[in-house]
Amino acid sequence: MRMHEVSTAGDKKAFLQVAVDIYANDPNWIRPLDKDIEEVFDAEKNKFIKRGGEYARWILQDDNGRNIGRIAAFVNKQYKQEQPTGGIGFFECDNNYEHAAFMFDHCKKWLQDRGMEAMDGPINFGERDKWWGLLTDGFYPPLYGMTYNPPYYVTLFEQYGFQTYFNQVCFALKVKNRLDNKFYERHAKYAADPEYTAQHIRKSDLDKYVKDFTYIYNKAWAGHGGGKSLEEKTVAKMFKAMKPVMDEKIIWFVYHKGQPIAMWVNLPDLNQFFKHLNGKFGLLQKVRFLLMQRFGKCNRFVGLVFGIIPEYQGKGIDGYMILEGANVIQPMGMYEDYEMQWIGDFNPKMVNIAAGLGTTRSRNLKTYRYLFDRNKEFKRHKIL
Repeated sequence: MRMHEVSTAGDKKAFLQVAVDIYANDPNWIRPLDKDIEEVFDAEKNKFIKRGGEYARWILQDDNGRNIGRIAAFVNKQYKQEQPTGGIGFFECDNNYEHAAFMFDHCKKWLQDRGMEAMDGPINFGERDKWWGLLTDGFYPPLYGMTYNPPYYVTLFEQYGFQTYFNQVCFALKVKNRLDNKFYERHAKYAADPEYTAQHIRKSDLDKYVKDFTYIYNKAWAGHGGGKSLEEKTVAKMFKAMKPVMDEKIIWFVYHKGQPIAMWVNLPDLNQFFKHLNGKFGLLQKVRFLLMQRFGKCNRFVGLVFGIIPEYQGKGIDGYMILEGANVIQPMGMYEDYEMQWIGDFNPKMVNIAAGLGTTRSRNLKTYRYLFDRNKEFKRHKIL
């Protein structure tokens, strides 16, 4: 066996094809857009490369030159951990431990040469919102940007010695279901007070919601568990990217005396469209996507961000906001399922809030860690 480093256009195409081959007989896999994978390794698109990060990716070839696996390794200088910790990701492999261990060993050596003392995986060379963690429960079609893998990957990682750094819990519910009575009680309190208002966004006024999102996010999350402040220009860029696929009626804000205090940001599940595009997004695919978006059916929407500023937490604002949204979303009859992006088990407060919405646990992913010094004490992610 040998590890062939990806460098040419042909190598990049082969890197993508490995996944296609692995999942050829898996009806649940949805091929990510090729461009989304390639942007991770594009210095012009990935800010972590611009900030001094390093990466390499390889294709595993057998003695006959056949491509049988792939993996990437990266050093993200923004990824602060107890010990210098690199990452591995975009792992694909047949059900063969020898093949997996060969790739893990190669990444370990590459990371050690760059001063790393541990590796986390499978993770993304970037933020945690995409391709982060290994799916361990809930092997059905993934949400857009969410990891999907065969069940046997769990054995490959754990047999090598990777340990659970944290669990990533997803929650889901049926949109048509009546919410728990507590939501109606909380809603009644604030609905009767004219100082409180809730509204879904309007694309024609995105600048306002950019400011409101930034304010709430930074109040609710910045400095919390190492969270970083967001600049308004970053949020504006994010909203601009989301605008073509936004459904105004599933993004909500709450105000007290006109001041933003809470937000609930959701998007339609784009994988219900992208599953028809076979990873491509050229001109023809864009036209097809727009037609599907307008005339097709998307019956699931996805929770991205839920936040309440500290002064209003624990006072029932969540129930008020959610029921205001439900009163609009349920009569639409468009969506059947709602699923939240994962919440780390290191954040029990948010896990309890999600569970309190009347949800069920829909999937579990794991972020694994492997310490190079096998005698060092392993520590799980700090509880927030």
